[in-house]
Amino acid sequence: MDSEFDSGTAELMRANERNWDARTPIHAASQFYGVDGTTPAESWFAPFEWDDLGPLANRDLVHLQCHLGVETIAFARRGARTVGLDFSGQAVEHARRIAARHGVEVDYVKSDVYDAVTALGARRFDIVYTAKGSLCYLPDLDRWAAVLADLLKPGGLAYIVEFHPILTSFGPKPDPDQQELLLRHDYLQGRGAVEHNSTHTYTDGPALPSDATAVYEWAHGLGEVVTALIGAGLTITRLRETEQLPWPRFERMVRDEQTGWWQLPPTDARVPLLYALAATKPNE
Repeated sequence: MDSEFDSGTAELMRANERNWDARTPIHAASQFYGVDGTTPAESWFAPFEWDDLGPLANRDLVHLQCHLGVETIAFARRGARTVGLDFSGQAVEHARRIAARHGVEVDYVKSDVYDAVTALGARRFDIVYTAKGSLCYLPDLDRWAAVLADLLKPGGLAYIVEFHPILTSFGPKPDPDQQELLLRHDYLQGRGAVEHNSTHTYTDGPALPSDATAVYEWAHGLGEVVTALIGAGLTITRLRETEQLPWPRFERMVRDEQTGWWQLPPTDARVPLLYALAATKPNE
């Protein structure tokens, strides 16, 4: 992976790996993910995701940047031959233990997403799935899209469910004395990586080690994502935008009784917080 990027970018990506190795044990013990079974794996999915993915029984699926494998387990339970891939060795170890604890068969592989084709060998997939908080850690979406195309079987589906760039532009939360959501960060890529330095991760739990508090993110507008997939030879078949999230990102969000997900109150402007994009590889 490092040889494909300049030394500065490669070092930022290594810093991200250290950060996620440090976060993982905290996340595994956190109530946020509920890996002990208190939070059903299905609760991380919007209902439309299952409609878009279709039946999974006897299909080959790889979940890129899978972290603890919370969503990955749900795919295996629906009958898919499932592989989870993540660059964090800690995440892969915990994901294997979590799957074994729940009696679910998933093959977990440690690899950077850019090296996924090499790491997975001859395996090709009916579905390549990427979800919620993944793309911001990738500096080059053209290379990422090429990996998706290489991993897919002819006719296969790439499915991306990601936080909307509008959401990430809002910043982590409003000021305590300021309830309005204000644009604080870039929507479009162009100014390189943004450093975030925090002593704690986004879940409950102890502080991160002092040598692993820095993490680097790259902004990617929706147009950049779509253009990268088209450039890799994939055909966009669906693009959804939704105002709902699987957890309350902002304190004043309210729960939707039908979906169980969270959205801003009716008095706020309706803006997209998540998007889902489906793209297929042409049949050869």
